[in-house]
Amino acid sequence: MKDRARIFVWFVFLIGGGVFGVICDLKIFPKIFKNTVFHLITFILGVLLLKMVLRASKNTGRFLSKKGREGNIPRMETNRLVTDGIYGCMRHPMHLGLLFFPLSVALLIGSPVFILFIAPFEMLLMLIMIKFIEEPEAVKKFGRKYIDYKKNVPFFSFKTSSLKILLAKKGDL
Repeated sequence: MKDRARIFVWFVFLIGGGVFGVICDLKIFPKIFKNTVFHLITFILGVLLLKMVLRASKNTGRFLSKKGREGNIPRMETNRLVTDGIYGCMRHPMHLGLLFFPLSVALLIGSPVFILFIAPFEMLLMLIMIKFIEEPEAVKKFGRKYIDYKKNVPFFSFKTSSLKILLAKKGDL
């Protein structure tokens, strides 16, 4: 149930941000919004960023499904704390990738308002949700192990070595 609620929030962010951004663009930035070159540039950047977001999500999801599940549990659930691989570099690698999903959609749409204001706001809300919902859930689920893990592993890591693991191609994992 809570996964469905989170997916719903994602759709509200993306669809609502896109619609609101375009409506605002038509009033605030009509020349930029109607500029073909601007749309071409943002679209290319959006495709590249979306590819990275999807690769990070796929890599971390695949890794979690192998390492974070014991026994017969529902899909997308974990019952083991994973602290190796990319999870040895950062606590929320999937979230780091997904954090840039609103920006990639904003770039694909080519909405200046979405790119400059709405996507960063949505990204901030996502960070707040991770900090105040995901982290306490993990502490509740894994207890002392997660608290110790939290002390030793950063929320996110932007080290080149961490990002290489996060964005590795399938054969490189």
